[in-house]
Amino acid sequence: MSGLVSITARCCKCNKSILNYSISILLSLQQNMNEEFIMDEILREIGMIARALDSISNIEFKEYDLTKGQYLYLVRICENPGIIQEKLAEMVKVDRTTAARAIQKLEMNGFIEKKDDSQNKKIKRLFPTVKGEQVYPFIKREHEHSNSVALYGLSESESETVFALLQRIRKNVEKDWELVKKGNKRNY
Repeated sequence: MSGLVSITARCCKCNKSILNYSISILLSLQQNMNEEFIMDEILREIGMIARALDSISNIEFKEYDLTKGQYLYLVRICENPGIIQEKLAEMVKVDRTTAARAIQKLEMNGFIEKKDDSQNKKIKRLFPTVKGEQVYPFIKREHEHSNSVALYGLSESESETVFALLQRIRKNVEKDWELVKKGNKRNY
């Protein structure tokens, strides 16, 4: 009888190690599938977050006569008085035509003004008006609130990690953005 128990114990150990090996393979496959799924979903998540926050801002800023995305330009102009249109377009990551339309609307609605550059009259510098400077603190408060909502529950260390990773992602994407902006095509 003890021989049968011994054989059964060895078979159980054998089956247990086969089972453990099978489980480790399945977990590894699942991890690989999860990693692939996560890789596919990262930009979707970033896009959903950006669209949700943009939508909220557009609704909340409507009372100030700031329409679709204009607050982005106004904030950059308030933070960088005297900025030129080309640099602003680069900061916001849009083409010059899109920036020109937004700047024109901001100017027509009295949020910003263009002034000639002191050295080159062809260059127009952008400055916030009194109206633009009055709206700026509200936009900043909304931005700070959105940050605190978005980062709720994350430790300071986790927030720093997210920030560092997003900066790396942005720098990777900027390379393609520069390439395509110049009329080139990406290889994929």
